[in-house]
Amino acid sequence: MHDPKVDIDTDLVRRLVDTQFPEWRHLPVRPVAFGGWDNRTFHLGDEMTVRLPSAAPYSLQVEKEQRWLPRLAPHLPLPIPAPLAMGEPVAFYPWHWSVYRWIEGETARTARIADLRALAVTLADFLVALKRINPAGGPAPGQHNFYRGGPLTVYDGEARQAIAALEGEIDTQAATTVWEAALAATWHGSPVWFHGDVASGNLLVEDGRLSAVIDFGTSGVGDPSCDLAIAWTFFEGESREVFRTRIAVDRATWARGRGWTLWKALITAAGHDANQAEAERQRRVIDEVLADHERWA
Repeated sequence: MHDPKVDIDTDLVRRLVDTQFPEWRHLPVRPVAFGGWDNRTFHLGDEMTVRLPSAAPYSLQVEKEQRWLPRLAPHLPLPIPAPLAMGEPVAFYPWHWSVYRWIEGETARTARIADLRALAVTLADFLVALKRINPAGGPAPGQHNFYRGGPLTVYDGEARQAIAALEGEIDTQAATTVWEAALAATWHGSPVWFHGDVASGNLLVEDGRLSAVIDFGTSGVGDPSCDLAIAWTFFEGESREVFRTRIAVDRATWARGRGWTLWKALITAAGHDANQAEAERQRRVIDEVLADHERWA
């Protein structure tokens, strides 16, 4: 896909809003505290946000979210983003973009959570409710969500290259065993809705409790095992076991969940852009995944 360099800043958002939605030109535009990487997010007044894809691959997600989020929301026990308008591509910004209703809350961090076990229950119940929504016509895995919900084999070469690159830093033999076990745990179920990127940055909390789930850019219908990654990237010990019990998936799905988590941690830890702190964090995730396989396989 053609991917021009676009500098997304307050001035660009101001121009887009003023030319395409003049009824909002009186509202101030300012960056949110953390604007994201795949998309950049800005406040529009006090009750709306503007969300713009930062590159061409992410632009495929805009129309999907515009279409499906209003259909998913009534069936879910927690708030999710509510699209209010969709902007059009123009000469100075080449992709569709969205205006959403602002959702109050702070990103989930351990220090902000009153009871991590309770959050694990609430999140598991949300994901179970999401899976129960009628998937008819929903978006199958593809470029729009980087093949989340599809077979792990699409990332086999990438995962093995990362394992080789991390020789001496991780237990590469154990990582290969866990990866191959995930590949062998073939999914035979009917497609269901999944979020695709259940990470702490996409969970909002208020008063110490999970209050909303955001960023459905990698959502779709297919194998929901990719939604289990939060078990190793955020939960640990008792909260992980509570999440595992509450979400009630079979061993094969849990194994594929380990595979999705391992793949992402491997490529991040082995990536040239990873700083030392991030690489260490990802190696800890890898260790957690390997230990979990040793316990449950």
